[in-house]
Amino acid sequence: MPLVVIVVLLFLKHVPAAANLPLARAAGVVAFGYAAFLALRLVQGEEAASIDGWSELRPSMVEYFACYGAAALAVVLMSAVIFVGSIRIVDPTQMIAAFAAAVLLGAGAFGIGVGGLFTKVRWNNTLLEHQTAFGRQTSLAWSDVRSVRPNWRGITIATHDARKVTFSQFHSGAAQLAKHATNRARRNAETATKAFATL
Repeated sequence: MPLVVIVVLLFLKHVPAAANLPLARAAGVVAFGYAAFLALRLVQGEEAASIDGWSELRPSMVEYFACYGAAALAVVLMSAVIFVGSIRIVDPTQMIAAFAAAVLLGAGAFGIGVGGLFTKVRWNNTLLEHQTAFGRQTSLAWSDVRSVRPNWRGITIATHDARKVTFSQFHSGAAQLAKHATNRARRNAETATKAFATL
């Protein structure tokens, strides 16, 4: 995905309508961000935290970097839109592009914070509990788990009655939880198959 963004930015650099935009610098920022992402992935913990008999996911450095980095860039760009435009005459195309980038980065930071940093996911031998950033809590019994699937938001664990828990694949311990949930889903399917065969 970052490589596609960089190629698109470099292509747009040669389009006359976007000639005044600092697209080469934007491509550099994307490349730097992706390099930082890869570096932080190397130091990400794979094990969940253990607290009072529960295993708990923890946000990783990747998520902190993405959330606070995007928020900081959004503030810088919005400040440039507000203050630079009032000091000197700037190309309207650059102002619109900076404003759009600030809004997108701010929305991305908010989404990462709500979907990753400020959620709580923990589990033990019988239950999986998920609490959103707004305090909504969902509990799933492992015996009800039907499937584990990756999607654009992370990894979703679903039950037979369509209840779901989605968590970020970048959390420390996410691979451990996904493996545990997959094993439970497979065991539940085998049990259901055996029960159906005996009828």
